[in-house]
Amino acid sequence: MIPVLSDKAQMNSSRVDTRILMSRLTRLGEVGRDERGVLARLACSDADRQGRDLLLKWARESGFETRCDAIGNLFIVYNPSGSDESPILIGSHIDSVINAGMYDGCYGVLAGLGVLETIKAEGVAINRPLALVAFTNEEGVRFTPSLFGARVFTGVLSLEAAYATADRDGVTVGEELLRIGYVGTDSFPTPAAYVELHIEQGPVLEADKRDIGVVTGVNGAFSIRVSFDGVANHAGTTPMRLRRDAGQGAARFMRFVDELARAHTPELVATVGTFSLEPGAINVIPSRAVMTVDCRSSKSELLRMAREAMAAELAAISEETALGTHMAVLGTSEPVDFAPDLIDCVEETAVDLGYSHLRLPSGAGHDAQMMAAVCPATMIFVPSLGGISHNPLEHSSEEELAKGAAVLLGVVEELVTR
Repeated sequence: MIPVLSDKAQMNSSRVDTRILMSRLTRLGEVGRDERGVLARLACSDADRQGRDLLLKWARESGFETRCDAIGNLFIVYNPSGSDESPILIGSHIDSVINAGMYDGCYGVLAGLGVLETIKAEGVAINRPLALVAFTNEEGVRFTPSLFGARVFTGVLSLEAAYATADRDGVTVGEELLRIGYVGTDSFPTPAAYVELHIEQGPVLEADKRDIGVVTGVNGAFSIRVSFDGVANHAGTTPMRLRRDAGQGAARFMRFVDELARAHTPELVATVGTFSLEPGAINVIPSRAVMTVDCRSSKSELLRMAREAMAAELAAISEETALGTHMAVLGTSEPVDFAPDLIDCVEETAVDLGYSHLRLPSGAGHDAQMMAAVCPATMIFVPSLGGISHNPLEHSSEEELAKGAAVLLGVVEELVTR
């Protein structure tokens, strides 16, 4: 049976011009592609400058005020009455990973621009300023950490430390922002609320056949580097009982990590993302093994349990195998809960529009988790084909993108007209 949208759903889904949105996504998606067609629009690169220039061109053509702060965050402002009330802020990012798709971050920014254009074109009477932000270096590929511009905006990272952050070649953020012409002097006030629209980057909405993800928060995480030290020896002459095989200790730990996460599914996920053996010869027992583990959950107590369990397992492996073991914490973040009233607003808007929905946490990090520390914040997800992201195969259909934009418009309109 062909689904029939309510009158309100039909009206709202057509208000943000999807043709313009798709055209802009395609155009921005070409910025930063090399001769092989590989997209890499890394923060503070020439491609990033070109993407910023294009976004600001579209904003200015639509008659909006544009601002750039000291870390290069771009703000597009609509404030027809000159109100000094705290603004409602829509946001995401336009920098990308290496060999990227064209939706991650960019969809939220360009749909946000469409929302501003719709509200302006329709003459919606707004009671406070409305703005869109494209944060600098959300991905953290060239310069770490990720969520860079949002960290500076919220005071988690100082501007001085941000400027001094260098890439692998020793080039700093401050130098590159100056080179590409995006060291701004404008400021922007703390918003009354922050809303971010994004592709899910996961398989849940598609698997459950839901139109909209009502995001309840962002999972916390920890990442560790674990090493095992044994003795290199001849693979043919050393009996199994006399070996100190670092690779076998690492394999045992890898199995433990997987079994631990599966025992607490779906609340806990864990991934061994990198793994190396030394000396790396086919006929030599490994003397050293190093791996990294990424562990995430929406529950702080599960993260603490997992970290303690991994440390205990490492100690047991060391005692039973005579291997040296070491665990270094690379990073941690606590789970972030979004504002209940904004979560309800997203859900109610989806219901009003006749869209199926599902409440879920975000497994990936987003600027919204930083913004939640300074103002009420929430996110809206749309399905990702196959759950694929950070990949050229990243895709969401035009219909899915249109529904997300309609929900964003509905939520923002509610917030600016209160």
